[in-house]
Amino acid sequence: MTFIIPFFSGFLAAIVGIFPPGLINMTAAKVSVTDGRRRALVFVFGALIVIFIQTYISVLFAQYINKNIEIVILLREIGLAIFTLLSLYFLFFAKEPKPILNKNKIQLKSKRSRFFMGMLISAINFFPIPYYVLVSITLASYKVFTFTNLSIYSLVSGVVIGSFSVFYCYVVFFEKLKTKTDYFIKNMNSIIGIITGIVAVITLINVLDYYY
Repeated sequence: MTFIIPFFSGFLAAIVGIFPPGLINMTAAKVSVTDGRRRALVFVFGALIVIFIQTYISVLFAQYINKNIEIVILLREIGLAIFTLLSLYFLFFAKEPKPILNKNKIQLKSKRSRFFMGMLISAINFFPIPYYVLVSITLASYKVFTFTNLSIYSLVSGVVIGSFSVFYCYVVFFEKLKTKTDYFIKNMNSIIGIITGIVAVITLINVLDYYY
């Protein structure tokens, strides 16, 4: 259980965090269309190396934070405010995003090293670090994750494999996913608003549980 639960938690967290159309998965799809699946997978492996490093650093940072309950509660309170504001913004104020799947939208200039391109694009994406810090602390608070070497590597492995699964779907099934992705983008604000709202409610429950 020490290995299985963190692994599947990381796997699911990666799918939730990466499946929405973003720079990495859309670029992987573009490389697949223009250069073929082999080059696209090379790009993906470059991105995965950075994701592994980012996730590992995130968990170590979460381990440090988790030792101080006051910091954990403060971060939860800050997160509660942020997620509440984000939920209100995306549900009521944000403008409807436009589809971005036109093949000419993503420009790929160099064809020589997709591996390093994957590393570069993944490196400029800082979202995984705070995301996996939050995931690690949340799992630890529910006693389903401990900051031992086995659990840490299990969680990180789950994240990497989950990320690869999503990227692989974009590379192989891009054309089939295109219609569904258009629908997803059209309703992106509502989906994000609902997700952040759910997270805000869960965070509120955790904060109230600490005080009462």
